[in-house]
Parts: sequence; structure tokens; C-alpha cells
Amino acid sequence: MPPFPGSGLRPRALALLLALAPDAALAQGAPDTIALDEITVAGSGAPASPASGPSPAFGVAAPPGSAPSVIEHPVGEIVTGIGRRDVIANRPATGIGQVLVNSPGVTVRQGNGPRDVVVSIRGNNARSTGVIRNMVVLEDGFAMTQPDGASRFDLTDPRAYSRIDVFRGPQSPLFGNYATGGAIAFRTRTGREIDGYEVGVDAGSFGSLNHFFTVGGASGPYEVSLFASDYRLNGYQDHGSANTQTVNLLASYTPSPDNRFTLKVVNNTLDADLPARSSLAQYRINPYQRGCAAAATAAPGCTTINLFRNGAFGATVPVTADEGAFGRTDRRTIIAGRWEHDIDADTTWRMQVGFDERNFNQPFYTTSSRGSYPSYTVLTDITHRGEVFGLPAVGYAALSYSAIDNRIALYNRAPYGGPRLGALVSNQEAVQSNLGGRARTEVALSEQWTGILGVSAENTWLKGRTFTYAYSAAGVSPALANVDRSFLNVAPELALVYRPDTTWAFRGRVATGYATPAASALFVTPGGVPGNNTDLRTQTNLGFDLGADWSPLPDLRLSLTGFYEFFRNEFVTQSPGAGLLGYTFNAPASEHRGIEAGAEWAFSPGWRAYAAYGLNDQFYTRYVEQLSAGSLTARFDRAGRLIPGVPAHQLLARIGYDQPSGPLKGLGAFVEAVYQDGFFLDNANLLKVPGYTLLNANIHYDTDLVGAYAKRLSLYLEVRNILDTTTIASAQPLANSISAVTGLQNGASVLATTTGSIFAGAPRSLVGGMKLAF
Repeated sequence: MPPFPGSGLRPRALALLLALAPDAALAQGAPDTIALDEITVAGSGAPASPASGPSPAFGVAAPPGSAPSVIEHPVGEIVTGIGRRDVIANRPATGIGQVLVNSPGVTVRQGNGPRDVVVSIRGNNARSTGVIRNMVVLEDGFAMTQPDGASRFDLTDPRAYSRIDVFRGPQSPLFGNYATGGAIAFRTRTGREIDGYEVGVDAGSFGSLNHFFTVGGASGPYEVSLFASDYRLNGYQDHGSANTQTVNLLASYTPSPDNRFTLKVVNNTLDADLPARSSLAQYRINPYQRGCAAAATAAPGCTTINLFRNGAFGATVPVTADEGAFGRTDRRTIIAGRWEHDIDADTTWRMQVGFDERNFNQPFYTTSSRGSYPSYTVLTDITHRGEVFGLPAVGYAALSYSAIDNRIALYNRAPYGGPRLGALVSNQEAVQSNLGGRARTEVALSEQWTGILGVSAENTWLKGRTFTYAYSAAGVSPALANVDRSFLNVAPELALVYRPDTTWAFRGRVATGYATPAASALFVTPGGVPGNNTDLRTQTNLGFDLGADWSPLPDLRLSLTGFYEFFRNEFVTQSPGAGLLGYTFNAPASEHRGIEAGAEWAFSPGWRAYAAYGLNDQFYTRYVEQLSAGSLTARFDRAGRLIPGVPAHQLLARIGYDQPSGPLKGLGAFVEAVYQDGFFLDNANLLKVPGYTLLNANIHYDTDLVGAYAKRLSLYLEVRNILDTTTIASAQPLANSISAVTGLQNGASVLATTTGSIFAGAPRSLVGGMKLAF
């Protein structure tokens, strides 16, 4: 492969510095990346974009005026690109969960709200029931993950996006702290892609109604796209209604060929009623918690939560979700900007800053949390295309700083009368900051071989305190827990890609990841109440990936990846019981291994088949769990036990047809099956929840309107869960326990009657909609 034109004029010292200081991310909007572009098997039917479909060995440039993801398919990474076809554009995809299952290795669970899905990559984060951790989330290159590692998908409406890239495996060399499981990079539709405006509405079962609006265009140096939606739902469970509004703005200004400015604004508000999480036994009796308005007249299988009658201590009274007025009222606001400057034809410098504030009021279960998490991030980086020892190379180096101020008050709940507050339980104040550097180089070793070397180093400071208050007839007993800790982590990466011809690509990768504990986890005890848990350590992993991509025909793409990851001090979160806070601990050693496969085949005109499969085998290799009850304590060796919450198998298979020509051109349909295996709920592997298979069907029609005011009409109708299968959409892992009398471990029957774990999935539902483009 010949060197780039004019490479002899480049400053060789700068090229060598950037090449030997490997990192994280190839700057967006920079000149072409050195990408032996991976065959992305998910959603490759998306509209043409720089990262969809085969590309030259050194990639393609970002479209003018756009703000693509920070990472545009860098070489050697395990990345799946999800486009719009059969995923977003012609179906009522109101939640991101319906979209992300199109990537191998991704598991989706229901969170605490209509769009609050819990996403895990390779089983990481599968045990969470709300906040997303162990991955980094970006949108148009801006961080959607706060500096404490928390992300949520309430603000994520799929209709705003043109493509979503899912990075699998340890990604800290690319993204820094918290990327032990991977990363997700959303790309908003640009003004040029929209070129006008669109209005649409979806409506369906259980009172679901979604109005959305998109406008975008480009004029001279300006480009703007704006998306807004209003989504409302009565819910298929009692006390499960919600409404959420989202505004998403992407704007750019290019005053000269070598200067680009980008503005990003996202705002989301949420008001949701939450049902109570049931036990497995209650789920079997009353999966949708119907007839549970009042505890006194509740139907069999209804979940109740015991609240202190006086809101502080002593006698309790059982309440249902209705009587307790369980819910969430949250707001998330993100404002960020970036300046990109081309120093010369081969060097681009970026500077970006962002402000992110998460405000919440969450009166659900035994406590009510109120707080604000303002944060900000600063990133500066430089990308240089040059030569290293005569070989074409791209080097990247970056510095980043982020900080978050956590302030949260936790109150007991008081029964009846709406979401009444009881006594103050704890008051937490904590500040976390992260300072790190990343570097990366990609070198074209020959026409067929590309080598990648990367590293990140980051220091995290956590300083804070929490006051806790215990109440009794004698008065209040306050306690103080302080934390003042510093974590230094380094994560290297090495990868090789071999492409013998245009149809094959072989890749091998060794990479590491790290995730420091968040302040919220440091102040919850094993009993599920506020207190001291400040000894948590950094979670780290070392991962090995081997894979191949094969495209023997233009319309056939196959991908296979095997991975083996070794974890140290893995974060495991479980529920100590009904209504209690989730408790996080370090499992000293564990291993994750598995296979990921994807295929897409347009086997006949108009026909397309797609499949994504993931196999996960995750188990403890060193972990002794200590359990206590009364005056008795027992220790149990969990080595060899499967890690709870992680399904062994998951599969998405879809086949569809779109009429390519004639009077019915634009009419299409598809059917798909989503399979997820069962998984254990506890560390002892005593209780397992069942898996499921869901069948969905879709029919759609998309046509140009000739001579009309509107340019294009889209109609769609979808039946989800055709067979009306009762499923478990979310199950929080449960803590094992021992008998206070014998000291023996309690069996599966005790776990099966422990509430606070399960949300049922939606029954059969019908959703349809239309969209007009002008």
C-alpha cells in the first residue's frame, strides 16, 4: 500500500510520538481513519454512510458538516453497526431495547420505566435493574455516560438515529473508565439525511401513544437536525403508566474548510408509575399484578411492600404499588459543544466540553431518593496521519477530565396519601473526578496486515460522606461513613487484522478494561440499607478475542467471534430482599467466555434473512460468600458456580420481503423470533428463571407521493408476542440466606417466595403508525 500523498513533508517526530503513544479513539470529523473496515452484519441495510458497507483500507471521510461518532469503526475492534432498515425506519420502535437486540452479544431487560431498559454486552451489567454500568455510551461523539459510570436510556428514542455501533469486549483503551463490557455509540440523523421535516404517530395496545417530529437541513456552512417525541403509555401492568418527552438537537457550523463547530443538546423528562417487583412464586400466580389496587382486597399473587406506619420505625403496614404511589419523576439535560481544527492536511485537533445534569425524585418501594447529579467533561485530542518507519499510520493522543457532584437524600416512605415521605434515612454528598490520557496507533504493516497498539491511563478520585439515621422509641442514632480514595488504572490493547482478499478478514485482539466503584455503591451495606461499603475495589478484566468476517457474495455477510475474559474483583449487585437497596460486592475472580455470530443474506430479489446469536458461559473461579442469620455465620465456596443473571443463549432471527418493483413497490413484511435462555437468580445456583421465545410480525408500506404536498408516506403495523407468551422481562438476582436456627443454607423454595425481583414482559400487543415526510 503506497504512502499517503505528501507524506515526506510530515513531521516524522510527531508521527513517531503519536504512533508510540497508542489510544482510544479516532477523532470524528478527522480525515479518513486507517480502517480495514469490519464486516458489520447487523443492520447493514442502513442508508449509505461512511461506516456502513465495505470501505477502502484507510476508511472514508466523514460527511461534510456532520458529527459522527467518536469511533468510526477503528481497526481490530469487535463492532456491529445497526442501521435503520427493519429496525427503526419501518416499525414502531419506541424503545431502544427493540433495536439493540440486533447485535450479537447484547441482552436487554426491562428497567424502572417504559424506555428504561437495562442493556448488557457479553453479560456485563446483566444483573442490574436500572442504571447502566460496565459500558460507555456516546452520542455523536459526546459522552452520555456520567463520570460515575452511570447511563440510562430514558432519554434515548430510537427514531432519532441513523446508526448505532455496538463495541464488544474490554474497551478501556478506547473509552477509559467503565468500559469493561464495551461501548455503544449512537449517531443522530444529520440535517442532510433528513432534508425537510417529518411528522409521525404510533398507537397501540395498553394505551401506548407516541407523537414524533423531525426537521433537518443544510444551508451553506450550517447544518441542523432536531428531533422531538412525546410518548405515553397506560401499561400492561397495574400501576405501570408513564409519559416521557425527548428533545434532541444536533447542529454544526463550518465557517472554513479547516474549522468545524458542533452543538449537541438533549433533554428528557419522565413521569412514570412503577409496579412492584414480584417473587417467582407471585409471578407464576399473577404475572401482570392485576387486581392489586389495595392490599386489603388484593388478588392472589399481588406484591406488597411493608412501610413503617409512622414513616420511621416500629410497626409496618403492607401497601401495594397503588397505595404506595411508587414512581419516578426524572429530568436529564445535556449540553455539549466541540471545535475541530485541521492544523494541516494530515493533523486534526479537537476540543470539546459538555455539561450533563441528572435530576431525580424516585419514591418507590421502602425509600424515596431525591437528588441532583450535575457533571461536566472536557476532552482535547489530536489525530495525525503519517508514517512510522516508512509504513502508513494513524496516531491519536488525548487528554480528558470529568467530574460529578452527587447529592442525594434518602427518605423512608410513609403509607397512603400519595408518595408521602417519612423520616430522613441518609444524606449523601460525594464528588468524583477522573483525569486520564489515551493514545492509539494503527499501522498498515503490509497490504494484508494491520497492527493496532493502544493504551489508556486514568486516575479517579472519590471523596464524600453519608450520614445515616436509625430511629427507635429512644430517639435518633446518627452514623457517619467517609470515603477518600484514589484509583490509578492502566489498560493496554494489542490487535492484528489480516485481510487476504476482499472477502475475508481475520482479527485477533488482546485488551483490558477497568471500572472504579461509584459513590452510590460505596454507601449501601449487605443488608440493603445506607451505610459503609467503602472497601470496594476496581473491577478489571483481560480479554482475548479471535474472529473472522466473510463476505463471499455482495449480499451475504457472516461473522464469528470467540472470546475469553478473565475478571478480577468483578462487581456483583444483588437484592437483599423486598424493597431494599441493591448491594454491590467484589467477586475476587471470575471468567467469561463465549461465542458471537451474525449473518445477513439477501438471497433473492426483495428477500432478506438476518440472525444474531450469543453464547455466554460465566462463572466464579474464586469467591467465598459469607452469610449470617441471628448469631450464626456460614461460609460457602462459590467457585464453579454460574454468575447469576446471565442467560447462556440468546438469538434473534428475522426473515422479510420487500416488493422491489411494480405497483406494490414499497410493500413489505417480516417475521422475527427472539429467544433468550433461562438463568440463575442466586450465587448458589439454586433458583433458575425460565427462558422464552417471542414471535413478532410486521407489515409496512413506504412510497413516494408524486404531485402531493408531502414527499413520502410510511405506514406500518406490528404484532408483538404473537403467541401471547408469558415472559420474565427483568429479574434482579437474589441474595442467598441461611437458617437462623440450623445455620444451613435455605433452599430454592425460600428464594422463590422472595419479592423484589421480577417484572413480567408484555403480553400480545398490536402497534401501528404512520409517518409523513415533507
